[in-house]
Amino acid sequence: MVSTALPILHRDAHLLIVDKPAGMLSVPTAGLAGTDAVRALRAQGIEVLPVHRLDRETSGALLFALDAPTQAALEDLFRERAISKFYWALASGRVRPATGAWTFPILERGALARVHPSGKPCHTRYRTLAALPNTSELEIELLTGRYNQIRVHAAHVGHALVGERKYARGKDSAVAFRSRRVALHAWRLAFEHPRSHARIEIEAPLPADLVELRERARASRDRLPGASAPPTSDLPLSKRVRPAPPQRRKSNEA
Repeated sequence: MVSTALPILHRDAHLLIVDKPAGMLSVPTAGLAGTDAVRALRAQGIEVLPVHRLDRETSGALLFALDAPTQAALEDLFRERAISKFYWALASGRVRPATGAWTFPILERGALARVHPSGKPCHTRYRTLAALPNTSELEIELLTGRYNQIRVHAAHVGHALVGERKYARGKDSAVAFRSRRVALHAWRLAFEHPRSHARIEIEAPLPADLVELRERARASRDRLPGASAPPTSDLPLSKRVRPAPPQRRKSNEA
Protein backbone atom coordinates (compact mmCIF):
# COMPACT_ATOMS: atom_id res chain seq x y z
CA MET A 1 0.00 0.00 0.00
CA VAL A 2 1.34 3.42 -0.99
CA SER A 3 0.77 6.04 1.69
CA THR A 4 1.65 9.10 -0.40
CA ALA A 5 0.69 9.85 -3.98
CA LEU A 6 3.54 10.22 -6.45
CA PRO A 7 4.01 13.86 -7.50
CA ILE A 8 3.14 14.38 -11.16
CA LEU A 9 5.58 16.63 -13.03
CA HIS A 10 3.84 16.41 -16.41
CA ARG A 11 0.78 14.67 -17.79
CA ASP A 12 -0.98 14.76 -21.13
CA ALA A 13 -3.10 12.34 -23.13
CA HIS A 14 -0.10 10.18 -24.10
CA LEU A 15 2.62 10.28 -21.45
CA LEU A 16 3.29 10.92 -17.78
CA ILE A 17 6.37 12.07 -15.84
CA VAL A 18 6.45 11.58 -12.07
CA ASP A 19 8.91 12.46 -9.31
CA LYS A 20 9.99 9.06 -7.95
CA PRO A 21 11.25 9.02 -4.37
CA ALA A 22 14.43 7.20 -3.37
CA GLY A 23 13.77 3.66 -2.15
CA MET A 24 10.96 2.94 -4.62
CA LEU A 25 11.40 0.57 -7.57
CA SER A 26 10.62 2.01 -10.99
CA VAL A 27 8.75 -1.11 -12.14
CA PRO A 28 7.80 -4.48 -10.60
CA THR A 29 11.01 -6.51 -10.40
CA ALA A 30 11.24 -10.25 -9.76
CA GLY A 31 13.05 -11.07 -6.55
CA LEU A 32 12.84 -7.56 -5.12
CA ALA A 33 10.32 -6.71 -2.43
CA GLY A 34 8.72 -3.34 -1.94
CA THR A 35 6.43 -1.02 -3.81
CA ASP A 36 7.10 0.29 -7.29
CA ALA A 37 6.02 3.32 -9.28
CA VAL A 38 3.72 1.32 -11.59
CA ARG A 39 1.68 -0.01 -8.68
CA ALA A 40 1.79 3.31 -6.87
CA LEU A 41 0.27 5.02 -9.91
CA ARG A 42 -2.32 2.27 -10.26
CA ALA A 43 -3.37 3.07 -6.68
CA GLN A 44 -3.81 6.66 -7.88
CA GLY A 45 -6.07 5.43 -10.69
CA ILE A 46 -3.45 5.76 -13.44
CA GLU A 47 -2.37 2.82 -15.61
CA VAL A 48 1.07 3.31 -17.19
CA LEU A 49 3.44 1.49 -19.53
CA PRO A 50 7.17 1.51 -18.59
CA VAL A 51 9.73 3.01 -20.95
CA HIS A 52 12.34 4.30 -18.48
CA ARG A 53 13.94 3.11 -15.24
CA LEU A 54 15.85 4.67 -12.38
CA ASP A 55 17.88 2.78 -9.79
CA ARG A 56 15.94 2.10 -6.63
CA GLU A 57 18.10 4.54 -4.63
CA THR A 58 17.85 7.27 -7.26
CA SER A 59 15.11 9.86 -6.95
CA GLY A 60 13.71 12.11 -9.65
CA ALA A 61 11.99 12.38 -13.01
CA LEU A 62 10.63 9.06 -14.31
CA LEU A 63 8.85 8.80 -17.67
CA PHE A 64 5.93 6.50 -18.56
CA ALA A 65 3.71 6.05 -21.61
CA LEU A 66 -0.08 6.00 -21.31
CA ASP A 67 -0.73 3.97 -24.50
CA ALA A 68 1.07 1.37 -26.60
CA PRO A 69 1.89 3.59 -29.63
CA THR A 70 3.46 6.20 -27.36
CA GLN A 71 5.38 3.49 -25.52
CA ALA A 72 6.89 2.29 -28.81
CA ALA A 73 7.67 5.85 -29.90
CA LEU A 74 9.37 6.72 -26.59
CA GLU A 75 11.41 3.51 -26.69
CA ASP A 76 12.60 4.56 -30.14
CA LEU A 77 13.61 7.97 -28.77
CA PHE A 78 15.62 6.32 -26.00
CA ARG A 79 17.35 4.02 -28.51
CA GLU A 80 18.14 7.03 -30.72
CA ARG A 81 19.44 8.95 -27.68
CA ALA A 82 16.97 11.70 -28.48
CA ILE A 83 15.94 12.13 -24.83
CA SER A 84 18.28 14.33 -22.79
CA LYS A 85 18.78 13.02 -19.24
CA PHE A 86 20.53 15.20 -16.67
CA TYR A 87 21.31 14.17 -13.10
CA TRP A 88 22.45 15.95 -9.96
CA ALA A 89 25.14 14.14 -7.98
CA LEU A 90 27.48 14.70 -5.05
CA ALA A 91 30.82 12.96 -5.58
CA SER A 92 33.59 12.46 -3.06
CA GLY A 93 36.79 14.43 -3.61
CA ARG A 94 37.65 17.12 -6.12
CA VAL A 95 36.76 15.89 -9.63
CA ARG A 96 39.40 16.90 -12.17
CA PRO A 97 39.10 18.24 -14.75
CA ALA A 98 36.05 20.22 -13.63
CA THR A 99 34.26 19.38 -16.88
CA GLY A 100 34.73 16.23 -18.90
CA ALA A 101 33.47 12.79 -19.90
CA TRP A 102 33.86 9.21 -18.74
CA THR A 103 33.75 6.66 -21.55
CA PHE A 104 34.84 3.44 -19.84
CA PRO A 105 33.04 0.30 -21.13
CA ILE A 106 30.78 -1.38 -18.59
CA LEU A 107 30.24 -5.11 -18.22
CA GLU A 108 26.89 -6.00 -16.62
CA ARG A 109 26.64 -9.20 -14.57
CA GLY A 110 23.34 -9.67 -12.79
CA ALA A 111 22.96 -7.15 -9.98
CA LEU A 112 26.49 -5.81 -10.43
CA ALA A 113 28.35 -3.90 -13.10
CA ARG A 114 32.01 -3.01 -13.54
CA VAL A 115 34.37 -1.32 -15.95
CA HIS A 116 35.88 -3.96 -18.22
CA PRO A 117 37.44 -3.94 -21.73
CA SER A 118 34.80 -6.39 -22.99
CA GLY A 119 31.94 -4.30 -21.66
CA LYS A 120 29.46 -2.24 -23.65
CA PRO A 121 30.34 1.30 -24.80
CA CYS A 122 29.33 3.99 -22.31
CA HIS A 123 29.37 7.76 -22.29
CA THR A 124 28.84 9.95 -19.22
CA ARG A 125 29.37 13.71 -19.39
CA TYR A 126 29.82 15.75 -16.24
CA ARG A 127 30.21 19.38 -15.21
CA THR A 128 31.22 20.66 -11.77
CA LEU A 129 28.58 22.95 -10.33
CA ALA A 130 30.44 23.60 -7.06
CA ALA A 131 33.80 22.51 -5.65
CA LEU A 132 33.12 21.97 -1.94
CA PRO A 133 35.61 21.27 0.89
CA ASN A 134 35.85 17.52 0.18
CA THR A 135 33.14 16.82 -2.40
CA SER A 136 32.13 17.91 -5.88
CA GLU A 137 28.59 18.88 -6.78
CA LEU A 138 28.03 17.67 -10.34
CA GLU A 139 25.59 17.98 -13.20
CA ILE A 140 25.76 14.72 -15.16
CA GLU A 141 24.39 14.02 -18.63
CA LEU A 142 23.79 10.36 -19.31
CA LEU A 143 24.31 9.62 -23.02
CA THR A 144 24.06 5.84 -22.70
CA GLY A 145 21.97 3.91 -20.22
CA ARG A 146 23.96 1.01 -18.79
CA TYR A 147 23.08 -0.50 -15.41
CA ASN A 148 24.38 1.74 -12.56
CA GLN A 149 26.41 3.64 -15.17
CA ILE A 150 26.95 6.91 -13.28
CA ARG A 151 27.76 5.10 -10.03
CA VAL A 152 30.21 2.69 -11.70
CA HIS A 153 32.00 5.46 -13.62
CA ALA A 154 32.29 7.75 -10.60
CA ALA A 155 33.69 4.95 -8.41
CA HIS A 156 36.11 3.85 -11.16
CA VAL A 157 37.75 7.30 -11.34
CA GLY A 158 38.11 7.45 -7.57
CA HIS A 159 35.19 9.80 -6.90
CA ALA A 160 32.45 7.49 -5.68
CA LEU A 161 29.14 9.19 -5.02
CA VAL A 162 28.46 10.11 -1.41
CA GLY A 163 26.42 7.31 0.16
CA GLU A 164 27.74 4.68 -2.25
CA ARG A 165 27.84 1.25 -0.60
CA LYS A 166 27.68 -1.02 -3.63
CA TYR A 167 30.72 0.14 -5.61
CA ALA A 168 32.78 1.69 -2.79
CA ARG A 169 33.42 0.99 0.88
CA GLY A 170 32.41 3.62 3.40
CA LYS A 171 35.56 3.15 5.47
CA ASP A 172 37.64 4.20 2.45
CA SER A 173 35.75 7.44 1.93
CA ALA A 174 37.43 10.80 2.57
CA VAL A 175 34.00 12.25 3.38
CA ALA A 176 33.39 12.55 7.11
CA PHE A 177 29.59 12.88 6.90
CA ARG A 178 27.26 10.14 5.73
CA SER A 179 24.19 9.80 3.54
CA ARG A 180 21.37 7.30 3.98
CA ARG A 181 21.37 6.66 0.22
CA VAL A 182 23.36 7.38 -2.92
CA ALA A 183 23.54 11.11 -3.65
CA LEU A 184 22.04 10.87 -7.13
CA HIS A 185 18.89 12.54 -8.49
CA ALA A 186 17.32 12.43 -11.97
CA TRP A 187 17.10 16.19 -12.32
CA ARG A 188 15.91 17.02 -15.84
CA LEU A 189 14.36 15.38 -18.91
CA ALA A 190 14.05 17.08 -22.29
CA PHE A 191 12.70 15.69 -25.57
CA GLU A 192 10.34 16.28 -28.47
CA HIS A 193 6.91 14.85 -27.69
CA PRO A 194 6.53 11.82 -29.99
CA ARG A 195 2.87 12.61 -30.77
CA SER A 196 2.40 16.38 -30.58
CA HIS A 197 6.04 17.24 -31.41
CA ALA A 198 5.99 19.95 -28.73
CA ARG A 199 9.22 20.46 -26.81
CA ILE A 200 8.98 19.00 -23.30
CA GLU A 201 11.44 20.15 -20.63
CA ILE A 202 10.84 18.95 -17.08
CA GLU A 203 12.78 19.48 -13.85
CA ALA A 204 12.35 17.44 -10.68
CA PRO A 205 13.18 19.53 -7.59
CA LEU A 206 16.06 18.31 -5.47
CA PRO A 207 14.42 16.38 -2.58
CA ALA A 208 14.77 17.51 1.03
CA ASP A 209 17.29 14.80 2.00
CA LEU A 210 19.69 15.83 -0.78
CA VAL A 211 19.22 19.55 -0.07
CA GLU A 212 20.20 18.79 3.53
CA LEU A 213 23.15 16.66 2.37
CA ARG A 214 24.36 19.46 0.09
CA GLU A 215 24.22 21.96 2.97
CA ARG A 216 26.20 19.59 5.19
CA ALA A 217 28.77 19.20 2.41
CA ARG A 218 29.06 22.98 2.04
CA ALA A 219 29.44 23.45 5.79
CA SER A 220 31.91 20.60 6.29
CA ARG A 221 35.25 21.70 7.75
CA ASP A 222 36.97 18.45 6.88
CA ARG A 223 39.19 18.83 3.83
CA LEU A 224 40.97 16.36 1.65
CA PRO A 225 44.65 15.85 2.53
CA GLY A 226 46.68 18.70 1.05
CA ALA A 227 43.64 20.55 -0.28
CA SER A 228 43.38 24.29 0.16
CA ALA A 229 40.09 26.00 0.88
CA PRO A 230 38.08 26.04 -2.35
CA PRO A 231 35.89 28.86 -3.60
CA THR A 232 32.17 28.49 -2.98
CA SER A 233 31.77 27.55 -6.64
CA ASP A 234 33.80 27.23 -9.81
CA LEU A 235 30.86 28.74 -11.72
CA PRO A 236 29.27 32.18 -11.75
CA LEU A 237 26.36 32.67 -9.39
CA SER A 238 23.82 32.44 -12.22
CA LYS A 239 24.90 28.87 -12.98
CA ARG A 240 25.14 27.44 -9.49
CA VAL A 241 22.74 24.66 -8.65
CA ARG A 242 19.68 25.64 -6.67
CA PRO A 243 16.37 23.94 -5.86
CA ALA A 244 14.56 23.54 -9.16
CA PRO A 245 11.49 25.69 -9.87
CA PRO A 246 8.05 24.12 -10.29
CA GLN A 247 7.67 21.90 -13.34
CA ARG A 248 7.17 23.60 -16.63
CA ARG A 249 6.33 22.64 -20.17
CA LYS A 250 7.80 24.58 -23.04
CA SER A 251 6.12 24.48 -26.43
CA ASN A 252 8.16 25.59 -29.39
CA GLU A 253 11.24 14.79 -23.66
CA ALA A 254 15.26 8.11 -16.33
